Amino acid sequence: MKTFEKIFITLALLFAITTQSQTTDWNLINSQNALDMISIQNSNPAISTSYGSQVVQMGSNNNADLQLNAKTNIVIQQLGDQNSIYFNNSFSTKESKSAITTQGNNNIIDITGTNSISEGLHLNIKSDNKTIFMRNY
Repeated sequence: MKTFEKIFITLALLFAITTQSQTTDWNLINSQNALDMISIQNSNPAISTSYGSQVVQMGSNNNADLQLNAKTNIVIQQLGDQNSIYFNNSFSTKESKSAITTQGNNNIIDITGTNSISEGLHLNIKSDNKTIFMRNY
């Protein structure tokens, strides 16, 4: 073996020994843990939307109808069945950063427009059969 190969193998072994193994007990992971991690990850819309808009839907028959301008960053999470989100700020040129989470069944959220009050909106719905209409002009 060449000296370079010996040094590389030695460094690789030292790195492997010093790294920690995964400490997650896979038997304890369930849907609620996953929801908690998503919630923690997206607790700050300014941080969580820094890479563009994201839509996560877990359940059946969920709908997200988004009409966005180029400056909109939004995080949508629908957890449950038969949830609908309608978000429209395509007629505005303002920047918008928002996060909307629904956890439950048969919820409808209809948001139109963007203004200074709705900037940084973080809406959490944890219920069934709720309808929210929000108009921002």
